[in-house]
Amino acid sequence: MQINIHSHFLKSKSNLLAMIENFNSNGVLFGDGNRNKIKLFDLEEKTINIKSFKIPHVINKIAYKYFRKSKARRSYEFANRLLENGIGTPQPIAYAENFKLSGLEKSYYISEHLDAELTFRELVLDQDYPDHENILRQFTQFTFDLHEKGIEFLDHSPGNTLIKKKSQDQYEFFLVDLNRMNFHEVMDFDARMKNFHRLTPKIEMLAVMSKEYAKLYNKDYEEVFSKMCFYTNDFQMKFHRKIARKKKLLFWR
Repeated sequence: MQINIHSHFLKSKSNLLAMIENFNSNGVLFGDGNRNKIKLFDLEEKTINIKSFKIPHVINKIAYKYFRKSKARRSYEFANRLLENGIGTPQPIAYAENFKLSGLEKSYYISEHLDAELTFRELVLDQDYPDHENILRQFTQFTFDLHEKGIEFLDHSPGNTLIKKKSQDQYEFFLVDLNRMNFHEVMDFDARMKNFHRLTPKIEMLAVMSKEYAKLYNKDYEEVFSKMCFYTNDFQMKFHRKIARKKKLLFWR
């Protein structure tokens, strides 16, 4: 097992390794654990979050050993890069990788656990959520800041932004599930609008985000709204076609 630890947590190396080695039997499961499994552990008066990535298929085992960085390593490196750019994300602690002759087996990403009042998903599911429009506008400002800094968060989806209330009407935003990102010198208009496509199919939410983004980007509202809706509708059509294909293929279940 190879482990790379943030300089602030080097003194905890033995504890971190013990947690990884006993991951299956210890810790508190967080979430459903259907794909990758996340567990919570206590580390020196902090609650930390260890994400165990599922074992890659045979081609990716080799790719992650010789050609590509693992999801755990990318998560760690991208988290540090976000913080360097003033973008919220839980404090990265370490990543660990277990390599065999056949390639990468298990990998883990470790970060501080962040308790948040909500995720973007609650805004999608509950239109009457308190301060809904204000949170949505501030989320748009947060996304605009990402884009201005050339950060394309490819998994910009409802569950991957944690939201904390900072004061009566101010909120903080933190990205999670970080292993897929692109970094650009400049993000063009289409790339910016496409980055909203997985967030919500609700027209009224797209309208609020478009109005706020247009103001920040100094762009005509109708142009922003039209483009944002185009990419959202395209994603929704592809998503529902994919679900329909799966149902046909798995009709026997």
